[in-house]
Amino acid sequence: MKILVTGGAGFIGSAVIRHLLAATDHTVVNVDKLTYAADLRSLEAADTSGRYAFEQIDICDAVAIPAVLQRHQPDAIMHLAAESHVDRSIDGPGEFIRTNILGTYTLLDASLAYWRDLSGAKAAAFRFHHISTDEVFGALGDTGLFVEETPYDPSSPYSASKASSDHLVRAWHRTYGLPTVVSNCSNNYGPYQFPEKLIPLTILNCLAEKPLPVYGTGGNVRDWLFVEDHAVALATVLTRGDIGDSYNIGGNSERTNLQVVETICALMDRLRPRAGSASHADLITFVRDRPGHDFRYAIDATKIQRELGFAPSVDFVAGLERTVSWYLANEAWWRPLVERLYGGERLGLAGATRK
Repeated sequence: MKILVTGGAGFIGSAVIRHLLAATDHTVVNVDKLTYAADLRSLEAADTSGRYAFEQIDICDAVAIPAVLQRHQPDAIMHLAAESHVDRSIDGPGEFIRTNILGTYTLLDASLAYWRDLSGAKAAAFRFHHISTDEVFGALGDTGLFVEETPYDPSSPYSASKASSDHLVRAWHRTYGLPTVVSNCSNNYGPYQFPEKLIPLTILNCLAEKPLPVYGTGGNVRDWLFVEDHAVALATVLTRGDIGDSYNIGGNSERTNLQVVETICALMDRLRPRAGSASHADLITFVRDRPGHDFRYAIDATKIQRELGFAPSVDFVAGLERTVSWYLANEAWWRPLVERLYGGERLGLAGATRK
């Protein structure tokens, strides 16, 4: 197939493209605006594959998007382009509304017109795969899991914008017949992640001997999914998922935020020890909690395993060691981002309740 991937220079999108080029015979068209969190250096090997093309386009561009579909004639679309950082959505929700909602609408509108012009086997085989998040479901208590039928209850501007985009995709299938499939994933981690997220921020702060910020008491729970496992799952959903259906993708790796940071500290103590007998865990600093911070996310991934045969292959501790080792070995990738785009400053306090 020829697969058009939106947001392919981002963290998850680049992992998807690397997987498609390395493990399949598919051709990939990468459509990306190249915002602050996108980096073509994550795809340096793609140009040599002979099966890759890049188009710098904003998914909100209602002229450029139809044109790129006509130019490349894709057999499927994987829509990953999104503003994704919760803290940034608290400080500036407008860009999240624009990209995640208006951008998804623009892409759906163009895809519908494109699909209607296809015929025969090409029309029958076309797929629009929308990649979303478990955050659309809101928060869980101490027990329970998100299933595909869990009612939506988003808490942040980010999750609300993603919930909106999910609803649009389903509406375009039910109203217009566009062949869509939706997947909702748990927290991703791994190489090439922008330094503002918890795991890379903690690793880089360890290296810089900076405080390791943990929101609140550190008791908030997330299910962690290695990004390369997620890429395999997404390719599986695209090619084998049922039209009109949705699939939850999880890592079966629940951890509190504090446990994640403590595990990173233990790995850093072994792989890059501090001077003397000090532990990196001594740098842990509890900070004011994020406004509207969901307590717990946890995915029930039974359906995708039962129906599509996918299960994560990377254990969380092993995946975290691979991630830490990658950041230690790839300073040339992350150093320019820290110096030019994000130096570890606290984000997301604009929504804090005034005292």
